[in-house]
Amino acid sequence: MNDLPIWDQLLRRYVDQAGRVDYEAWSTHDPQTLCRWLAQQSADTNGREDHLAHWINLYNAFTIQSVLSAYPITSIRPTLMGLPNWIAFLRFFQRRVHRLGNALFSLAQIENRMLRQITADPRIHFAIVCASIGCPLLRHEAYTPERVEEQLEQDVTRFVNNPAKVRFDAERGVLYCSKIFRWYEADFLAVAPSLPDYILPRLGVSVQHHQPRVAFLPYDWSLNQRMSS
Repeated sequence: MNDLPIWDQLLRRYVDQAGRVDYEAWSTHDPQTLCRWLAQQSADTNGREDHLAHWINLYNAFTIQSVLSAYPITSIRPTLMGLPNWIAFLRFFQRRVHRLGNALFSLAQIENRMLRQITADPRIHFAIVCASIGCPLLRHEAYTPERVEEQLEQDVTRFVNNPAKVRFDAERGVLYCSKIFRWYEADFLAVAPSLPDYILPRLGVSVQHHQPRVAFLPYDWSLNQRMSS
């Protein structure tokens, strides 16, 4: 990845510890920096760790670029006459408008082909961020090949131990979790017998003979933004 420190510096400058992005300041003070940086990138990688770090960084960078180009907005899910505009919402992910060399990619292609299909690593779902509060927290640093395994493990732990995303009611026997686990259940079941088997050990809870019922929490599509101080 070319000039990775530029992407790292942008994240450190405009993303806080809670994963919220100061889009207003970013668009005011660095309106073209991200575009110029992305224009230097390619689809080439060298080995698994480089591939993971490269495409996670690109997914998050292209997402932020898309938000900045449309800012100010309150959500990546627009409304039409007060109702969710699902067609426009799907276009956000499906449009092949993100250029790498001579190739155009959509966010969906990066997620499903370059990450899910090639790596088969469900931890990517806690690293790629769709600019919504319901998403994982955006790191305020770049992913690097040298640290990506450590970073992904930290991402899983942080997500699972965030009560807004996952919580376990032992008394009622209910595991409440983000809809990310429903949407990508097959990815998690490829590495664990069940969702509780994947989640509960990361909460420090032993999986019992009678597994808890799984319930999914509402997903917050509001923009993951913070306002300039």
